[in-house]
Amino acid sequence: MDKLLIRGGTQLKGEINVSGAKNAALPILFASLLTSEPLDLQNVPHLNDTATALKLLDKLGVKSERQGHYKVTACANQVTGFEAPYDLVKTMRASILVLGPLVARFGEAKVSLPGGCAIGQRPVDQHIKGLTALGAEIVVEHGYIIAKAKRLKGAIIRTDMVTVTGTENLMMAAVLAEGETILENAAREPEVVDLAELLIKMGAKIKGHGTDKIVIQGVKSLSGATHSVTPDRIEAGSFLCAVGAAGGSIVLRSVDPTTLGATISKLQEAGLDITQGDDWIKASMSKRPRAVDVRTHEYPGFATDMQAQLMALNTIAQGTSVINETIFENRFMHVQEMIRLGANIDIDGHTAVVRGVQRLSGATVMATDLRASAGLVIAALAAEGETTLERIYHLDRGYERMEEKLRALGANIERISSRANQ
Repeated sequence: MDKLLIRGGTQLKGEINVSGAKNAALPILFASLLTSEPLDLQNVPHLNDTATALKLLDKLGVKSERQGHYKVTACANQVTGFEAPYDLVKTMRASILVLGPLVARFGEAKVSLPGGCAIGQRPVDQHIKGLTALGAEIVVEHGYIIAKAKRLKGAIIRTDMVTVTGTENLMMAAVLAEGETILENAAREPEVVDLAELLIKMGAKIKGHGTDKIVIQGVKSLSGATHSVTPDRIEAGSFLCAVGAAGGSIVLRSVDPTTLGATISKLQEAGLDITQGDDWIKASMSKRPRAVDVRTHEYPGFATDMQAQLMALNTIAQGTSVINETIFENRFMHVQEMIRLGANIDIDGHTAVVRGVQRLSGATVMATDLRASAGLVIAALAAEGETTLERIYHLDRGYERMEEKLRALGANIERISSRANQ
């Protein structure tokens, strides 16, 4: 398995482009199942997760082609199967997002119960509850969700919790349902909005996306469309945390600052000097950061996907910070690895108390999940000496060649290929 070798202590300087958002690209790719006409998608990042999504679509009979580095054309005019098997779904929880489109357009689906990062339980009961309300007959047996419906019918659905993938799945199902569907307690994340904007281009009738109440008037069919995936706010936030921890001055381009409100606010509180325009952010840091408390929350609150990265910043900050994780019950697995780098962190249930230290020191650490990987990279950039980060396949799921972008900013970081070790 590949590793990253990071020699810390170098300030970051320069500018990079932010890639398209993984969490927007995946549902948008699966939306190709809703029409027989091609989708021309731009700004689709090269990631392990997008590769898995394209493999799954291929398994279902969807023809896809990458044209250039970031453009994907997908056409589902000859779908040959309705099953998402365990060997693909186990590596990426977002695979559950084929469930709604398959049932809505073809009347049947068989989808393995999902896997992905081991950051906590992420049950699919809200997906099943919503699709059942739309008229699908669903059974769960032998590790699979099996759903059938002649044609879905609109309904009022209020999920018991805010769920991003649940909102996306039900929105994609409802666009082809007969009549009106109202999704209450809907997720408001920018990635949900981006999916809705694509669906509207395809002919869907959707209002209220970006609020907690989405109203959908079902249509009989959807057409093809051209769409550019929204910039990745989590990648952008990760690089902002990196310059906050390592120091220096960077410019992020091809970014949407309006989606980063909570992250920017916390980083400014930590001492970063941040300015922004329509599609760029400039951030600089010339001193030791200040410790900042944070409580994760659904959008527009502070994203759970940014918690590990901000914790890395707090490990070397002046003062003590308290981090409350309210979304996932097992998202502090990176703490033990940060402690190996010299961090002073105590955990009590869903709360971490981080006492900032003057400096971290390099060590061998192991990535435990996608965002933990980014947090450990940031900590290593701020550490003295050499850090080896193992199991970076987690990082490759959601960050497009992060080490190349960091090198462009002056970081001393390299990928050690597993082939080189053989």
